[in-house]
Amino acid sequence: MEYRKIKNEDEDRDPVVEDVEKSFSLSGAVPDNNLPSGGETKIDSHRTKAKWKRKSVVTLALTILTSSQAILIVWSKRAGKYEYSVTTANFLVETLKCAISLVALGRIWNKEGVNEDNRLTTTLDEVIVYPIPAALYLVKNLLQYYIFAYVDAPGYQILKNLNIISTGVLYRIMLKRRLSEIQWAAFVLLTAGCTTAQLNSNSDHVLQTPFQGWVMAIVMALLSGFAGVYTEAIIKKRPSRNINVQNFWLYVFGMCFNAVAMLVQDFDAVMNKGFFHGYSFITVLMIFNHALSGIAVSMVMKFADNIVKVYSTSVAMLLTAVVSVFLFGFHLSLAFFLGTVVVSVAIYLHSAGKIQR
Repeated sequence: MEYRKIKNEDEDRDPVVEDVEKSFSLSGAVPDNNLPSGGETKIDSHRTKAKWKRKSVVTLALTILTSSQAILIVWSKRAGKYEYSVTTANFLVETLKCAISLVALGRIWNKEGVNEDNRLTTTLDEVIVYPIPAALYLVKNLLQYYIFAYVDAPGYQILKNLNIISTGVLYRIMLKRRLSEIQWAAFVLLTAGCTTAQLNSNSDHVLQTPFQGWVMAIVMALLSGFAGVYTEAIIKKRPSRNINVQNFWLYVFGMCFNAVAMLVQDFDAVMNKGFFHGYSFITVLMIFNHALSGIAVSMVMKFADNIVKVYSTSVAMLLTAVVSVFLFGFHLSLAFFLGTVVVSVAIYLHSAGKIQR
């Protein structure tokens, strides 16, 4: 019985925490049993603060980038349509993310040298898992543009919170993570909040978003949830592996898939009008935003988890609604306000349920 209890406790440990502890032990920072307990407490406190600070920075960055993402996509439209090729924009996003990862790796190589955990050369078994999330993100990113034909920026951010449901369920199925009763109740509230925010009292249609928009939102939520959980499992399978190396291989496959999509969907337009036809300053800004958002998501998955990611994107919902009032003349209806409150409460309950688990 004691052995089984210890084994279960070991299995519940966060692999990132184990990785941090391992790095401290290798550097000699973890004190031995002969040191005073005060020294151990000080080191543990410093380690906890450093981890909390790193997690807070990447989460805050993701929140700000996500809140502006939908706004930039809508803003990049001209006369209600995209003048530029969506597939070329996605290809440039993946290329920029790959370049950022290489620059970060170069700095690490200059500082620490090349070692087993930060070198690009790897085995086929490690690389073969990256095409799956890359393909899922491709479809999800393409849908992200076309869904704006049916929803506005604040509505899009509200519907994105369906990611929490898909992520939570897939966490339970794929990673065998247990969810508390409070968290399952939060899922029900979240669905109710998303629906309430879309209620339309000024039209014959009950919901502001038409059926096609809801279908796209649900598909996006499933793709995003599966890709996120799968990517987290890949990243945390080898905790000591440098995040920039893992990002590089993920984005290389992302570039390949987006190149294929570009050739299939927009080959004639690119050949006749040019690769950068229809691009504007807002389009370039949007591409940089998407690239930095992708990097921030990977950092959150490495140093936190998918639940933290969906919390940050949910907070971004509020920021997007406020900014849209000034940029696009968005009207905050009572239904939208009540739905936002319900979604916020659901997010809080989900967090509280995680702590009390």
